[in-house]
This record gives sequence, C-alpha cells and structure tokens, in this order.
Amino acid sequence: MSRHDFYENIRNSTRLNHFANLVNLAAIDGDIKPIEEKLLKRFSRKFDVSEENYEKILENPASFPVHAINLKTQRLEFLFDLLRIVYVDNKMDEAEEFLIRKYAVGLGFSEEQALVVINKSKKLFENNFSFDFYQHFIESDED
Repeated sequence: MSRHDFYENIRNSTRLNHFANLVNLAAIDGDIKPIEEKLLKRFSRKFDVSEENYEKILENPASFPVHAINLKTQRLEFLFDLLRIVYVDNKMDEAEEFLIRKYAVGLGFSEEQALVVINKSKKLFENNFSFDFYQHFIESDED
C-alpha cells in the first residue's frame, strides 16, 4: 500500500466515524426525526459516505458511540476536522450548527464551551488556516 493510499484510508475512516457520530447524536433522543434525516443526508454527501455505509450507520448508529475525549487538543482536532468538512461549501446553516454543537458536547465540551468554540470557529472558517492557528485562536481569551 502506498503512502497516499494509507493516508487516504485514514481520511475516509475519519469521515465515516465523524458521520456515524453525528447519526448517533441525532438518534440519542430516540428515533431520528425527518428533519434530522434530511440534514444527515446532506452531511453524508459532504462526508462522501456511500449509500451502503449511510444505510448501515442509520440502521445501527449506537455501534459507533461518541466517546468523550480527555485532552482538549484532541477534542479541538476532532472538531476542526469536522468543521473543515462542514465548511466544504463555505457555510454552516442553523441545523448544521445545532448538530455540530451536540457533537462538541459529545466530545466532552460543556454546553457553554461548545457555544464559545462554535462561535469562534464560525469567524475563522471563511479562510484557510492550519490546525495550530485554529487551536491558538480558540484557546485565546479574545471573543
């Protein structure tokens, strides 16, 4: 396996896990509502999830549980990866933001921390930047 193939497999796996985590969060309060399913379908296209994987994940979202992460840097990195995918079309609508906030809480951010991080992230994601810059900006005390 070439280096490119190896990293492409990791990227695909990460996208699939992020998508599965979003499905799991949407299903956390019982059945997935039609509005949530419509949003998940949109995310599946952004994440480049095959129809087969989409159906498999929807059938059993609990098989991909969201695990809280103790390291703040790791939580930010997961959120950063997800936001890069969300912003592939240069925007995040209210429904996407709601689900992203749930995802951030699932990663271990408090509700308040999630709101601050999401608001700061929205200011940044109109431009291209590195994870190091993102982490520094998020962890700064400026709003």
